[in-house]
Amino acid sequence: MPPSIVTVDEALLAACRRGESAAQYQLYKKLSYNLMGVCLRYCPNRAEAEDALQNTFVKIFTRLDQYRGQGPFEGWARRIAVTTSLHAVEQYRLRHPGPSGDALDELAEGLPTAEPSAVDQLAADDLVALLATLPPGYRTVLNLYAVEGYSHQEIGELLGIAEGTSKSQLARARRLLETRLAALKTPNCHV
Repeated sequence: MPPSIVTVDEALLAACRRGESAAQYQLYKKLSYNLMGVCLRYCPNRAEAEDALQNTFVKIFTRLDQYRGQGPFEGWARRIAVTTSLHAVEQYRLRHPGPSGDALDELAEGLPTAEPSAVDQLAADDLVALLATLPPGYRTVLNLYAVEGYSHQEIGELLGIAEGTSKSQLARARRLLETRLAALKTPNCHV
């Protein structure tokens, strides 16, 4: 289910541009829930997501003059949250090196697929938790493509990867999710 759209009026943005703290707080309250959801989808843990959200709002408030009113303000803010979260993930990986993406790709190769109806049996929280278990590259591409609506070409440009790599990561993410969903349906099986 896509996140709800929040409308932000020009009067509120004008007050934020003037540096009015009450208006900035009101804008924060309007957008923080949805933008935290964006940050949580990309960041490896809640603490990193909270930092990314804080940095997102710093960028929003310092770059308000760059918003030209072309498209909804929330879309502009979401793009900032995505790029800020992706940067946070990259910084996290530099601080916490782990297995390479190639090793994770090899682990996901040849996994069996599950029935599509398995998704229908999960609660939203279960699905979010399951998505969080995906390798970071898979999760990032899946979020950018399926949730944010970016094309594979845009994902490639955003992440600095080939368009084919984006398509491959998405296919592998889907297969891995299907496998883990099937495992959830099987009693006494842990993902």
